[in-house]
Amino acid sequence: MPEVHIAAQTRDEFGKGYARRTRSKGLVPAVLYGHGTETRHLNLPGHELMLALKTPNVLLYLDGLGGRSEIALPKAVQRDPVRGVLEHVDLILVRRGEKVTVDVQIRVSGDVVPDGMIEQQLVQIPVEAEATNIPQAIDVNIEGMEIGAAIHASDLKLPRGVSLQVDPETLILHVVNQVTAAEPESDEAGEVPEPVAEAEDREGEQAG
Repeated sequence: MPEVHIAAQTRDEFGKGYARRTRSKGLVPAVLYGHGTETRHLNLPGHELMLALKTPNVLLYLDGLGGRSEIALPKAVQRDPVRGVLEHVDLILVRRGEKVTVDVQIRVSGDVVPDGMIEQQLVQIPVEAEATNIPQAIDVNIEGMEIGAAIHASDLKLPRGVSLQVDPETLILHVVNQVTAAEPESDEAGEVPEPVAEAEDREGEQAG
């Protein structure tokens, strides 16, 4: 589980104007809450935070809060819709050994049979794990899977101490025929069956 130390500063100013000034200094406003503690308002270094958040479910060690490090997980991240820069981050306080529920990426590798194509229903799956031992991804090997084969949540190989938080029968992915999947659906309502048309032509000829 990736762990990143990051310097945190407490703040007691709020509002959009203050947030803009904070971001102009390369800092990102954040809040830290959890375990029944009072919500704390923080400023975090923007560049270091941006790099850390590239790793899903990164464990942040917030240094400089009352002389000790607090452990936190990103809960919600707000970005500028145009520039994509960080605007605000919500962090949830966690403890060593504590169980948390998070979404973990499903990482697929391998190739199915030549005529097959993967239809993946889920790219992430919720699991429960210790806060300090969250897997980066759940690996799924599809090498040689036949058309019609499927993988459900119960088929996933989870690391020790990690448990599913979805119905075991939840479909993760399945293999379909590549040709069949590419065929367009016919508009049955707009088609005229050929035998009927031929019969009408013959009736017209007899009438003439």
